[in-house]
Amino acid sequence: MESENSYWAENLRLILICLAIWFVVSFGFGILLVEPLNEIRIGGYKLGFWFAQQGSIYVFVALIFWYTSKMNKLDKKYKVEEK
Repeated sequence: MESENSYWAENLRLILICLAIWFVVSFGFGILLVEPLNEIRIGGYKLGFWFAQQGSIYVFVALIFWYTSKMNKLDKKYKVEEK
C-alpha cells in the first residue's frame, strides 16, 4: 500500500512538472511575454510568435518523450513495468 502511494505521488509529481513547463511555454511565452520575446528574431521570425505558433507544440512533444522515459524508470523502480 505504501509502495502504491509512493508510486502515484512520484507519478503526479512528474505530471505536475510537465503541466507547469507546458503552461509557462504556451501561456507565458506565447501570450504574456510575447512582446518582449518579439524583440528577438530567429530565422527571421519573432520569437514570441514562434512560441505561440509552434514552440509550445514542440515542447509538448518533447515533454511526452521525457515523461515516457521517466515513467519507464519509475515503473522499473516499483517493479510494475510492462513485459
